[in-house]
Amino acid sequence: MPSTREQTTFSTDRTHGMPPTQVAAKSNPWMALSIGLLGLIAGYAVGTGVHPSLSAYVAPSPTAQAPTAPTAPTAPAPPTPPAATAPATGVGPTLGKADAPVTIVEFTDFQCPYCGKNYQQTFPDIKKNYVDAGKVKYELRMFPLTSIHPNAMAAAEAAMCANAQGKFWEMHEKLFSTQGTWSGESDATGTFKTYASALGLNATTFASCLTNHETQAQIQKDMADGSAAGITGTPGFWIEGPNGKTQLVSGAYPYATFQTAFDSMLGS
Repeated sequence: MPSTREQTTFSTDRTHGMPPTQVAAKSNPWMALSIGLLGLIAGYAVGTGVHPSLSAYVAPSPTAQAPTAPTAPTAPAPPTPPAATAPATGVGPTLGKADAPVTIVEFTDFQCPYCGKNYQQTFPDIKKNYVDAGKVKYELRMFPLTSIHPNAMAAAEAAMCANAQGKFWEMHEKLFSTQGTWSGESDATGTFKTYASALGLNATTFASCLTNHETQAQIQKDMADGSAAGITGTPGFWIEGPNGKTQLVSGAYPYATFQTAFDSMLGS
């Protein structure tokens, strides 16, 4: 048997030149396994360029953001229409004193039921209290709405043909008072010729005027003037007083509306 010294020398020779960790590993196999695993981790870190202490770091995912929709351009504001201005007076048939301080101009359609309502319910009081009293002059202009009233143009022509013989207001009254009769006819010219004869007009002259549309140009001018003055329906009125005072009234308003306007312009 070798001596103790020889045995000790043998152990020293087997570990000579080994790093301390290898010496420890030979004495503890679990230590050897742990050192091997650490070596693998360190090798992976070196190979990938990541520090071992950062190998478990996970970069946060960027937050998804919906694309911003482009802002729609703002539409330009529509141009402001010019303010309506009162039409010239003294163009159409008139009723009342020529020098009355206030003039009311009515744009009318003889087939329009609201014009008929104005004629029956409002016009008589205006005539009695203001026209006959010399305070207001009443003027009529034609504004036939032919798209909805097929006999309106012929009725306007009948009134203006009567005006050519000095009987406008008589025909005006006849057309409105019998509106329900001729409005439904397919061709009301025969009825209008009958009215002319009943009013004492020259039947031949009236018939020629109506058949040849001799007054249509004047009616079309009335319509153009009305549109330029802001008239869009019937009845439409412009009230014109002293010192340039004017007021537009659109629709078949009651007598009190006109009374207030007249009194304001007359200063009463």
